[in-house]
Amino acid sequence: MPDRPRVAIVGAGVGGITAALFLREAGIEAVVYEQTGSITAAGAGIVVAPNAVRLIRRLGLAAPFIERAVRLELAWEFRRWENGAVLSVQEMGDVCEARFGEAMYVAHRGDLIGLLAGAVPPEMLRLSSRVTGIRDVGDEVELTYVTGAGPPETARYDAVVGADGIHSGLRGLITEAAEPEFSGDCAFRCLLPAERVPAFARRPAQTLWLGPGRHFVHYPVSAGELVNVVAIVPAGDWRDESWVAEGRVADLAAQFAGWDDRIGALIAAATETSRWALYDRGPLPRWTRGRLTLLGDSAHAMLPYYGQGANQAIEDAVVLAMALRGVPAAEVPEALLRYEEIRRPRASLVQQRSRGRATSNHLPDGPEQRERDAAFAGQHPLDANAWLYAYDAEAEARKVLGG
Repeated sequence: MPDRPRVAIVGAGVGGITAALFLREAGIEAVVYEQTGSITAAGAGIVVAPNAVRLIRRLGLAAPFIERAVRLELAWEFRRWENGAVLSVQEMGDVCEARFGEAMYVAHRGDLIGLLAGAVPPEMLRLSSRVTGIRDVGDEVELTYVTGAGPPETARYDAVVGADGIHSGLRGLITEAAEPEFSGDCAFRCLLPAERVPAFARRPAQTLWLGPGRHFVHYPVSAGELVNVVAIVPAGDWRDESWVAEGRVADLAAQFAGWDDRIGALIAAATETSRWALYDRGPLPRWTRGRLTLLGDSAHAMLPYYGQGANQAIEDAVVLAMALRGVPAAEVPEALLRYEEIRRPRASLVQQRSRGRATSNHLPDGPEQRERDAAFAGQHPLDANAWLYAYDAEAEARKVLGG
């Protein structure tokens, strides 16, 4: 058995790929198993906040990331549904960078994962490889997988990381399988060519229009070439959780009838939309069992109201690598527990707060809504979100791990 651990990562999403990169930086051999034939990203735009940008920089990927991402000059620009009145807005750009050491960006998920995957040596990737079984074999874990239409194969590792998303197959091997909790809402997503949308939507701003029972978000991505739209509305009978499930633009438009004309103009630029029901899971009681552990949505699937899903997966990745750095293979189970000790409280808090934000965003017009809007007027989002953005996962891990 080699002294340095060998790690298998199941799933090539943002978390899995970033974990592979940080493990490689730590001198640890890692292999990523991905059941699809290519590394692509469903969905559209994501927020990449300072707490994740500083970790992307530590991988040496900040420059190419910034080339395709959009640096926000305004964020948390809350507007009233019927007339676009600004309830609150935070200057970002240099202000954010001066306070947290990094600016805040919005990006196409595909641009981000493409950048990360391009930095992974090909020998670390097993594409079209579906993991079908995992079992303990003495001081190792045996992983069974099928590549394409080939026969089952096996490989042995000192640790296996489940980065296989909200529907994780590995989670049930570690803790009692948690049923997804339906939020009652669904999300429409569209990517619109920038030349087809009104100028206000092309600004380097993250804008959220709040109204009774629903809200509407837009911001530019892909170096400003596209505008990302996300609309959260009551789900009705819709229960499909897939990010690639096709919706109807007419249904999206009907949800925002009577809203400010600028919303109608944005929706009119869409020729297609995806639609998926929003589920999350409550915090898990454990992430780790022996030589198996979880990362990203497998461990802490969360609602999108803080835009932190991918950011938290990136935080997981650096802490996992730090916990395993310099650890002999025999001590991997203890190292994985230290990773969980550092990450589970933080990610669970983000899960819980993300869930709680839905109610505030969707208040019906009336006394509570007016009280919320008045509170917005005195709010400074950089202050309110400092607990997220100032967090340095690497520095926090070092406090526990030393070094």
